[in-house]
Amino acid sequence: MLYYILSILALLCWSGSDLFSKIGTREQDKNSHWKVCFAVGSIMGLHFFITLIGGAVIDSTVGVDALPKVAASLLYTDFKPIDFINYFPVAALYILAMILGYIGLRYIELSISSPICNSSGALAFLLCVVFGIFSVEDITPIIIIGVLMITVGIVALGFVEQREDEEIKKARREKANRKYTKSILAFLLPISYLIIDALGTVGDEFIFANSDITDYAANSAFELTFLLLAVFAFIWLKFVKRDSIFKGNKSLYLGGLCETVGQVFYMAVMFSDFSVGMVIISAYCAISVLWSRIFLREKMSWKHYAAIATVIAGIVILG
Repeated sequence: MLYYILSILALLCWSGSDLFSKIGTREQDKNSHWKVCFAVGSIMGLHFFITLIGGAVIDSTVGVDALPKVAASLLYTDFKPIDFINYFPVAALYILAMILGYIGLRYIELSISSPICNSSGALAFLLCVVFGIFSVEDITPIIIIGVLMITVGIVALGFVEQREDEEIKKARREKANRKYTKSILAFLLPISYLIIDALGTVGDEFIFANSDITDYAANSAFELTFLLLAVFAFIWLKFVKRDSIFKGNKSLYLGGLCETVGQVFYMAVMFSDFSVGMVIISAYCAISVLWSRIFLREKMSWKHYAAIATVIAGIVILG
């Protein structure tokens, strides 16, 4: 029951991160993606230092095995400086994908971008097979069905976006406060996220197969990399762009908090034997679609909903 609740909490946190990041991103603000990076990186950096101190205390006292999984995910790491160097290429891919996703928030409805971005696991699995990390024997009929559903759904979304009547498209975007969306750019950004995030997952598998880095250390290396990006974003915004970082951006920090807390819950579930939890968490984009409809008033045609439902169903099947 505990890990079921943690799975639901991870799902709510990550979908909440999507929502708050979208709310805090203004289409007129060309620096909005850097502001999101600063907000997320700052909170992840705080968690990095919490686990760094907590890890030292826990190792010198009770040991990590004595802790509940959720407490270990929140308070522990066995991070070493070499882990940052080893994991940096993977962290860089993940963060680059996230930056593209943040840029995309200015140009495309959350209800469309979230399912596309969350489909990267399917591509990652195929790439792992191509690069020999996974065996062809790992491809089951269920996986084939899931991948096909995601592929069909994404292609259908692109087709609907391009063929939609211009008057309907304009009305839909005006209701969603999207006044000058470039359709091709809007679709390419989440697709780019999908590809780069999938490459990051492949790198993950390679790193874990060829080094002794732990999940705790890898997560800390990722958080440290994001913290360094936040420092760069602060310098860029404050001294180069002369832009305000903190004023009117509360939603971005809520998004960063949801992203970080969701990661803690995700790791707790990942370390458990509650495999169904991965299925539950993988469907968080469905909740993102729901939030976008309720809070952002994004309007879509039945064709959009059908394509999105196909993508989400494929994600759940793969989960």
